[in-house]
Amino acid sequence: MDASKVDRYVGQKWDDEIVPQLVEYIRIPNKSPMFDADWVKHGYMDDAVKLMESWAKAQTIPGMQVEVVRLEGRTPLIFIDIPAFAGKPAHGAADASAQTRDEDCVLLYGHLDKQPEMTGWDDGLGPWKPVIKGDKLFGRGGADDGYAIFGSLTAILALQDQQVPHSRCVILIEACEESGSYDLPAYVDHLADRIGKPSLVVCLDSGCGNYEQLWCTTSLRGLAGGNFTVKVLSEGVHSGDASGVVPSSFRLLRQLLSRLEDETSGKILIEGLYVDVPEERMEQARQAAKVLGTAVYDKFPFLPGMTPMAEDLSELVLNRTWRPALSVTGVDGMPALASAGNVLRPHTSVKLSLRLPPTLDGKRAGELLKEVLLRDPPNGAQVSLELEKSSSGWNAPAMSSWLSQAIDASSREFFGAPAMYMGEGGSIPFMGMLGEKFPGAQFMITGVLGPHSNAHGPNEFLHIPMGKRVTACVARVVAEHHQASQRGETTGAGVVADSGDRHGGHGCC
Repeated sequence: MDASKVDRYVGQKWDDEIVPQLVEYIRIPNKSPMFDADWVKHGYMDDAVKLMESWAKAQTIPGMQVEVVRLEGRTPLIFIDIPAFAGKPAHGAADASAQTRDEDCVLLYGHLDKQPEMTGWDDGLGPWKPVIKGDKLFGRGGADDGYAIFGSLTAILALQDQQVPHSRCVILIEACEESGSYDLPAYVDHLADRIGKPSLVVCLDSGCGNYEQLWCTTSLRGLAGGNFTVKVLSEGVHSGDASGVVPSSFRLLRQLLSRLEDETSGKILIEGLYVDVPEERMEQARQAAKVLGTAVYDKFPFLPGMTPMAEDLSELVLNRTWRPALSVTGVDGMPALASAGNVLRPHTSVKLSLRLPPTLDGKRAGELLKEVLLRDPPNGAQVSLELEKSSSGWNAPAMSSWLSQAIDASSREFFGAPAMYMGEGGSIPFMGMLGEKFPGAQFMITGVLGPHSNAHGPNEFLHIPMGKRVTACVARVVAEHHQASQRGETTGAGVVADSGDRHGGHGCC
């Protein structure tokens, strides 16, 4: 494989086709079902699917099958099957484009549903308003991760352009990842015979520590949480009359949360929510901290004078990748400031998002959360916790030597720097599910969500040069996978097992 030719091919494809397609994709408000209960009626998801399906079908890949699969009552899924490509024939062979089909394959994954709008976008920017500024394409979903289908197919096209052989490739693009991928297990079971036995899984839905080298994700945190409510009255009453007599629902809620989290340090107090961090992950955290320096924390939009939760940079990396942490992401029962009268309110509700260590059982974490918050409520208050999320994280299996070498070589070729490895603080429910279904598979989890790209928040952007380089790196790894398979160094992942409900819930990345 000529790396310079791949670089040129991928760059041209991004400039001529992918960026214009992503511009149109960003305009579509196809929010994930959790955030748009009427998504079927609105039709935005279908609009996004049609855009990607049309582009995929227009690509000249011999034998490729592009299908939108629709199971009743579920979000759609784009399924693409690309036959193995024999590449340039040996001297005297008759057919340079010979193809083979087998069960072993590379599985490439992404999603097309989006997070909701979020407030705080800068002037001139918006979630459904694509704006290109320099190397950045602003708008919701381009980096998280609408680019995945375009990047995956372009990597394969770049190989075939040079007659470089590759194994059979299967691309899955789901439409409810931001709602916890609850539809995906049904599709994987439904398509089991057509998927086969992936020996390499490539996921383009993760982050990167910087834009100067390839970053691969070695772990993902789990997620437990939902709506926590404390009720004290059947209706609001005059605060002057009731305060000092009726306990404040907010104070009681705060008291209960203190069972879970130390409000001074932010440390989670429940020992059952911790795991032993593997030494390899500790060392990767130290290396990441060494490379990134203060970018570990100053990639976030801190206000002047604000400081991070720890001074040790490697501890900050571990805090966001291997330790539990609580966020309150929503509140109900409180009027807006402009309409807040002198009333002691009847209830306070908050949405809890508890990030879990990668190897902690999500179901058990949900049980612990309920046990801690609901037992012996103070003053006899009515308390409830409606769990929306209870999903386990993921820890990558040991990486084979061929994949480690391929990833590092690709980073050096297309970035001019070695590859880096680090856990991510978010969740990709699909990874844990795949780890169970295909226990022999190797994983390349990467992405373009780097410093200030702000996935899920305001001013989200896709760093276009990063997208190009990641695409080129995927091409190199897919080519090396074929060579490794020819040497017998890849291992099939085994028969697809029934998924059951082990990874249900609404964990989102």
